[in-house]
Formats: sequence, structure tokens, C-alpha cells
Amino acid sequence: MPFGRPKKPRAPLNAAGLYNYAVGALGRQMRTEAELKRLMKLRAEPGEVGNAHIEAVLEKLCEQGYLNDATFAETYARLRREHEKLGERRVRQNLKQKGVAPELIDETLEAGYAHINEETQAREFIEKRRLKKPENEKESARLMRRLVTAGFSVGVIYKILRQWDVPDEMLMALENLEEPNADLAADVGDEV
Repeated sequence: MPFGRPKKPRAPLNAAGLYNYAVGALGRQMRTEAELKRLMKLRAEPGEVGNAHIEAVLEKLCEQGYLNDATFAETYARLRREHEKLGERRVRQNLKQKGVAPELIDETLEAGYAHINEETQAREFIEKRRLKKPENEKESARLMRRLVTAGFSVGVIYKILRQWDVPDEMLMALENLEEPNADLAADVGDEV
């Protein structure tokens, strides 16, 4: 049971109210058309009238240049690549979750990651997160999971671990441990 007073249901917004709501939402954070549409559905009138208002607002925002999925995808990918040092796979998955069209994702990532060396990017990620050379099998598995989650390929991860002189026994144990998870991560990325 929540504490405090129960909240009054909000009255649905008309087209002008939805426009102001959308501009406010975009002012707080960049969003895709799909994200903004989802937010506006919560505040719009139910049914055809509400959907018509939402489509009109989206069209107006696109015409005014406030809403552009291509610009969003390019900016999002650049920021994740330069500041968070994430790999292409992770950025691809995040853009899919945000509702960006698959063709647009492919174009954006081909342009953004074309000149990036994945191994160098992974090393920068390790440095940024201050990850240390693994001392045992458990730490090796943890490092591998972190790098897979960050969007780096298993081949690049093994290459880094070999250069750190991680014993072959640990790598073999990781290969047996991580094989199903790598397939699962690939399947999850395709489904999203």
C-alpha cells in the first residue's frame, strides 16, 4: 500500500497539450520517435482521436527539426563510443531497444565504427573501468562477462586475455563456461 494521498487520474491532453508535453520531454532528453510516441500514448486520449493527435504532433516535431531518428542514432552511437567506450554490438542492441529502424542502425554503426579497432576500444574500456589483470578463473570469467556485456567479441576478449598471459587452462575453462552465454547474447540481440 503506497503512503500518502492517492493520485488523481490525469486528464487526457489535446493536440496542443501533447505538443507541449513532447517538447518538454525532448528538452529533458533526446528521444526517438518510438520513445516519444510511447510517452505520449500515456497522456493522450484513448482511441482514434488520441492516435491522430499523436501522429500530428510527431509530424510537426519532425518538420521543425526537434525529432530525427537519424540524428539521434548518430549522436547516441558517438557518445557511447567516445565516452563509455562501448562496443558496436552493445550500441546496436541499445538502439534496437529504443525503436530505431534496423536499416538506420546499420548505416549509423557502419559509419561510426568503420575506423574503430575493436581491440583498442576494448582496451580503452578496460582502462576507463580500471579493470585489472585477472588472477584466477573467477576473475577471468568476471572480466569476460563485463567485456561481452560491453559489446565486444569473444575473439577480441581472448586476444586481450592471452596478451595478459592468462594461463591456457583458465582460457579453456572460460571457453566451456562462456560458450552458451555468447550464443544467448547473440540471440537476444537479434530478438530485440
